Amino acid sequence: MTIIIVFFCCHWFFSLFFQTFFLHRYASHKMFKMNVFWERTFYLATFIFQGSSFLNPRAYAIMHRMHHAYSDTEKDPHSPHFIKDVWGLMIQTKNIYLSYLKYKQEPEPQFRDRYPTWPTLDYIGDMWLTRIGFVLFYIAFYIVFAPYWWLYLLLPIHFFMGPLHGAIVNWCGHKYGYTNFDNGDHSKNMLPLDFLMMGELFQNNHHQKPNDVNFAKRWFELDPSYPIIRLMHWMRIIKLRKTT
Repeated sequence: MTIIIVFFCCHWFFSLFFQTFFLHRYASHKMFKMNVFWERTFYLATFIFQGSSFLNPRAYAIMHRMHHAYSDTEKDPHSPHFIKDVWGLMIQTKNIYLSYLKYKQEPEPQFRDRYPTWPTLDYIGDMWLTRIGFVLFYIAFYIVFAPYWWLYLLLPIHFFMGPLHGAIVNWCGHKYGYTNFDNGDHSKNMLPLDFLMMGELFQNNHHQKPNDVNFAKRWFELDPSYPIIRLMHWMRIIKLRKTT
């Protein structure tokens, strides 16, 4: 059982880290710079660790920029205040995401460009064959190592890890918790120590200063991703932007 729990936790936190580090803080906000080698390295790592639920950086960045511009209004692609439940939020988010992924809709000019693209990996990552391959890998791993039937209940989380993380952040981060700032929306900070979501549930802080790489703002708050990002800056893997 230990192997399954370790595998699940590794998938949860690595998938979540690359979502917040690469898709959110880099692709969407450009909070730091990196050279082509490191961009491709983290692009590939995001694909590997998100696996069957790999999210295209371009489509993700467009939607997230829309979310900030239209936070908690009818034009917000995933506000919980215009959708009755989490399932509805996930379906609406998926439909808008696919419209940008498949180039069926062009974003407004202010949401275009300045996001990383890798056409070959984007194509492979969105193939049903690829996604099913990851699903079969997760199932095979559980067949080999899961000693109890109830552990198989974790498999759907593996299958939909990326969208699930997004749904938790967009639903809970705009409905539950406390506020430090009046941002004119419903953004909330849910946990003073946001270990489970790697800092993503400091939504109120993030909406106040969307280009600040540290999502924690008060003495009792801790963004677990921030020290890792500072270490990468110190190691010259990335170069942080200066923010005011």
